[in-house]
Amino acid sequence: MPIYDNQNIFAKILRGEIPNNTVYEDDYVLAFRDIAPQAPVHILVIPKGAYVSIDDFGAKGSPDEVSAFYKAIATITAQEGLTDAGFRCIANTGDHGGQEVPHFHMHILGGEPVGPMVSKS
Repeated sequence: MPIYDNQNIFAKILRGEIPNNTVYEDDYVLAFRDIAPQAPVHILVIPKGAYVSIDDFGAKGSPDEVSAFYKAIATITAQEGLTDAGFRCIANTGDHGGQEVPHFHMHILGGEPVGPMVSKS
């Protein structure tokens, strides 16, 4: 597993070095609107701890961090009005998974049908 890079863009956002459009924050989680949204609602949810990927978070996150993360997703999807029509959560992991930022994050996509899981090219 790669070593956490504390100069990644999400680490800088967590330190307040880069602004964001926050939609949710608690002691363990920060969630903000994506600057290049792929759906009408596109929110990034990140743990405040230094975790590279979902498997890193699952292996090393405390029970409080893991619980807070998934409760935050439930809160955010409800406040954004996504629960009735549905939404997609995506965690890209590693090179084959298309992960672009080496800080674990979940994408919440909704507000319209989001299409197939994987492109069929």
